[in-house]
Amino acid sequence: MSHTLGIRQAQKQKTRQALLDAALGLLGEQSLSSLGLREVTREVGVAPTAFYRHFRSTADLGVALVEEALGSLHPMIADTVSAADDSDERIARAVDLIARHVDTYPAHVRFIARERHGGVQPVREAIRDQLARFAEEVKVELAKHPESAGWSDGDLLMLAALYVDQMLMTASLFLEALEASDDERDRVARVASRQMRLISIGRRHWLG
Repeated sequence: MSHTLGIRQAQKQKTRQALLDAALGLLGEQSLSSLGLREVTREVGVAPTAFYRHFRSTADLGVALVEEALGSLHPMIADTVSAADDSDERIARAVDLIARHVDTYPAHVRFIARERHGGVQPVREAIRDQLARFAEEVKVELAKHPESAGWSDGDLLMLAALYVDQMLMTASLFLEALEASDDERDRVARVASRQMRLISIGRRHWLG
């Protein structure tokens, strides 16, 4: 009996992932607010009623895509902020992380960039909550650095949010340069590094 249940659970998970993958593919050309569940189920080859075994609505599916797109980045971002010994190295690691993530998951990055200010409120809120988590995690790591001595918790969180916003903007720039020449991608990396360095310089001179 347990073996049969395991097979059914695996099949259910496979169908759920297929629905997510199909939706992500369709969202390359449209926003989530215009996506119909019949479009998604048609891509997967299942009946529309099967959709509701996995998601309550397309908004619920969108929230799951947010978790898929951003959830795995939490440990990587914390590691990037904490592993380097100086701000220039942290910046280089951060820019490299963003570039590699965009190269590996362009559809996810495009989805987040489009839906962050899109028309589906639960998805906007899910993205906002994930970004707030990023900011909190970056704040915790920044607080460990000697240059953070004397900073208030609120100011550290403000600084962390600046870094997170900059990472998002950098991801959008790398996305636009996805098919560009190596020279153009290098230019994007240099600009992103300079922008983050500017934040770091401001940090060193911040009086609170």
